[in-house]
Amino acid sequence: MPDVTLIVADNGSTDDSASFVQQTFPQIRWIGLDTNYGFTGGYNRALSQVEADYYVLLNSDVEVTENWLQPLLSLMDNRPAAAVCAPKIRSFIRRNYFEYAGAAGGFIDRYGYPFCRGRILHHIEEDTGQYDTTRTVFWVSGACLLVRAALYHRLGGLDERFFAHMEEIDFCWRIKQHGYEVICCPQSVVYHVGGGTLPVETPFKLYLNYRNSLYMLYKNLPDRIRRRILATRFLLDGASALIYALQGKYSFVAAVWKAHRHFRQRRKQIRAGRLPEHNNTVSEIYQGSILWQFYVKRNTHLRHTRRSAVAGRLPTI
Repeated sequence: MPDVTLIVADNGSTDDSASFVQQTFPQIRWIGLDTNYGFTGGYNRALSQVEADYYVLLNSDVEVTENWLQPLLSLMDNRPAAAVCAPKIRSFIRRNYFEYAGAAGGFIDRYGYPFCRGRILHHIEEDTGQYDTTRTVFWVSGACLLVRAALYHRLGGLDERFFAHMEEIDFCWRIKQHGYEVICCPQSVVYHVGGGTLPVETPFKLYLNYRNSLYMLYKNLPDRIRRRILATRFLLDGASALIYALQGKYSFVAAVWKAHRHFRQRRKQIRAGRLPEHNNTVSEIYQGSILWQFYVKRNTHLRHTRRSAVAGRLPTI
């Protein structure tokens, strides 16, 4: 494809992948970083060295398909309000099923728990075309997304305090606060391994998810509701830690405790970095609890969950 440059950024790898890529694909531009700055810091440092109209953030554990990029570029070229768009993400292992991280576009509930078209908590749907409509969403996966380069830098890129996990949701939230759209374009399809960069079901990953979710809520919630929402979230996290304890997963209990401890220690720092509140109403925030829908009402598909959003209603929810 013309006017597209492939760049590999090495985030302080310690195996022989750097030399392999450089020797096997000498035509590819290489950006080497001196240490692992995480998903956030790695991208910020690499993209500061790249001039382009658009950036494609693409994980090393993603398999693309033929002509996958053109629908995304066409959408962005013809929709000035769109700041970020992403393809539909299927599982590399179970090819007919959505992949956990992103599926066909994501949302959050009022307490910051993410879910997707095609994935409610740990329940993942088979892709039968039920979400093949291009639509605005709350967030898309950082495993594969297209973003306007100028806006990426104007908003400060990904928040490096997150290191990894939830950073793309925070970034999309900031984008929407500035009045731009986040869109899933299912005419484009990629396959994601999932856990290729950080193994799933580990205490460290759990710690990042719990801590970064609190960071995200504290940064982006309006002042009038932040304390109330966080108080409820603390109770919900405490309940999940109790469940882990009953299951004998004490390393997970420690991860939840550590996440809350670090959040409290760094709360002043996060407060100092808060953006001014905007008048733009952020839609696609589900005003119910996805935990209630899943565990109590046994709703495992997005189309079964019906509750008003901040602005209007979420179609099919």
